[in-house]
Amino acid sequence: MGKGTHEYQDDPRNQHILININGELVPREDAKISVFDSGFILGDGVWEGIRLHQGRLAFIEQHMKRLYDGAKALDLDIGISAEQMIERLHQTCKANDMHDGVHIRLMVTRGIKATPYQDPRMTIGGATIVIIAEFKTPLTQPDFNGIRLFTSHVRRGYPDVQDPKLNTHSKLNCIFACIQAAKAGADESLMLDPHGFVATCNSTHFFIVRQGEVWTSSGDYCLDGITRRNVINLCKQHRIPVFEKNFSLSEVYAADEAFVTGTFAGLTPVREVDGRQIGNTQIPVIKRLQQHYLDLIAEQAGESA
Repeated sequence: MGKGTHEYQDDPRNQHILININGELVPREDAKISVFDSGFILGDGVWEGIRLHQGRLAFIEQHMKRLYDGAKALDLDIGISAEQMIERLHQTCKANDMHDGVHIRLMVTRGIKATPYQDPRMTIGGATIVIIAEFKTPLTQPDFNGIRLFTSHVRRGYPDVQDPKLNTHSKLNCIFACIQAAKAGADESLMLDPHGFVATCNSTHFFIVRQGEVWTSSGDYCLDGITRRNVINLCKQHRIPVFEKNFSLSEVYAADEAFVTGTFAGLTPVREVDGRQIGNTQIPVIKRLQQHYLDLIAEQAGESA
């Protein structure tokens, strides 16, 4: 049974959290939106996953830029500024007495429709903004030595079909890939681009290590993940050769190390892809980058103190 990259330790405090809906804090059991909401009817919206670490919203400027850039591309008026959004995030965490070990899901949809139809001109009122902050710590089993990936037949598409760089609510292709991986007994799916090169995973970003070099996809067919970009920058900062390039599954199978990145779990080793063991139990580059990433988060938290 796959363990996944988003498994977390159950925390009973999450049963009593307050959820922010359009600036109003409501108990979890009372948190509701309209069945006419654009997000429910059409998946019409953008979102961000954000971590609260030592009282600081990690990499919040990068998250806000991606959120507002995505909204602009969709011609979606969020209705409040990035500064006001950050303040709303802090208010939500403060109301829940949250300081550390918190994962936030920020969702913005186009708003309520007059009738169930896709045309944005059918929207009445402003955007719907939902903030769900939960106490979440990644769950790691004692025998954990990495996740298993399975390559999906579902490809990342061209930007003129659905731009893969947008972090939208419309994730059906990723869900298809996730289902396929789960049916194969894997933790997550590896997805290829239209040309057959490695693109990304269904919910994380993928890296390999070959002869001391770190490789990740060209980025043409995936979201420019916040953690992905931070890892690339950390490689450059610490003089670890890093390349955004096209590479094939054959090169993945022969890699020395592999890992995925994401806001929730940071850097997670990959032990197997399509039944092939990746490298051996030694993961020196991954361990080095994991420490650099933890140092980066701690540095940010220190700056906010």
